[in-house]
Amino acid sequence: MARTSLAGSWDLLRLDLRGHGGSLHRGRIGMDEWCADLAEILEVEGYPRAVLVGHCLGANVAIEFASRYPDRAAGLVLIEPMLRQALTGTLGRIARLRPLFVPVVRLIRALNALGLHRRSLVPLDLEALDRETRAAMVRARTADALVKRYAAPWLDLRTTASGAYLQSLIAVSSALPDLATVRTRALALLSRGTAFSDPSLTERLLRAMPNCTIVTLDAHHWIPTERPDEMRRAIEEWCARLNSPGRP
Repeated sequence: MARTSLAGSWDLLRLDLRGHGGSLHRGRIGMDEWCADLAEILEVEGYPRAVLVGHCLGANVAIEFASRYPDRAAGLVLIEPMLRQALTGTLGRIARLRPLFVPVVRLIRALNALGLHRRSLVPLDLEALDRETRAAMVRARTADALVKRYAAPWLDLRTTASGAYLQSLIAVSSALPDLATVRTRALALLSRGTAFSDPSLTERLLRAMPNCTIVTLDAHHWIPTERPDEMRRAIEEWCARLNSPGRP
């Protein structure tokens, strides 16, 4: 979204969820903390309402926030949301094993509280990673490079604290609020691939949202990397309609 035309007419806030990116955190994290953080950030920045844009876990956080703070969510852009009923592959197995993750997280947080943790993490430059991955995909002419770079837990753990990583897996594989109760206008961008979820089931589940527009793109899961221009155009066009006095 670095090249989006929305920057000329919208205020754009780019946030790191607590425990991710530059927001290192070794304590408790989850939907409660992330939604409260987002509400506080909007309060401090002076925005009573905002359009929330999120990919994967971020999309789930946006749905949860709109359920908890319906008056604060002016719109939702959900890029490949992870709905528990539609999870497949690795995330499907994680969803079934969630109860086993909880005691492990408690142990890690206890060790962290005693000062036992990795002293440094590798900084993550998403723009550089995207450029390198796209170049590798062009050279290989397959999506193998994409999967190797983005679906490898050991690579994620290089940049994310262990406790935060496991708690994020727990959160992304947890049930979301009843989608029929989320009345906020939404744009859902879904991929045709089945890397982590069943696309047809995801679409059927999202149809429960009363005001959700669904667009499907030819991607595996990482739409911002695989289809950045199509993603940008879809978001810009939807936001233009959202911002129009005579919007449908």
